[in-house]
Amino acid sequence: MALEICVKAAVGAPNVLGDCPFSQRALLTLEEKKISYKMHLINISDKPQWFLEISPEGKVPVVKFDDKWVADSDVIVGILEEKYPQPCLKTPPQFASVGSNIFGTFVTFLKSKDAKDGSEQALLNELKALDEHLKAHVSDYKFGVLLGFGFWYMFHMNIFNFFLFYIFGGSDLISHV
Repeated sequence: MALEICVKAAVGAPNVLGDCPFSQRALLTLEEKKISYKMHLINISDKPQWFLEISPEGKVPVVKFDDKWVADSDVIVGILEEKYPQPCLKTPPQFASVGSNIFGTFVTFLKSKDAKDGSEQALLNELKALDEHLKAHVSDYKFGVLLGFGFWYMFHMNIFNFFLFYIFGGSDLISHV
């Protein structure tokens, strides 16, 4: 039997998957584990009553496991990993903290008013460390093991690029990464 999952629909396009990284993470996990599912696209600005009955806070994603709807992508991915252990998508414990400071240093860099406060160099150092780690370890893993980490990395790099190119009008920072 296929699992049911409710995810965010695109704004203005109710039949297209939206831009919610939490919904995308749950869907990517289902896809990578080759688990069949039925997807319900939810218009976040006009949530149907049936959806609010299964997700009173109106949050996505939610997945139905054994007649119970479960919210929160971390919890969903954990349950999927437990119920469907192959392929294993867990990040090995020794790599769990790799890249964990990127978002914080990125926010510090964005908020910085002083070009000489070291926030740009701190961000570059974090990105370089992540890049070196990926170069050194990508060949050690199947695609699936890096799925969660890779998705996180791509999502945050997209935010990074968005701010640099659309808000600041571009930056030579990218050429250093």
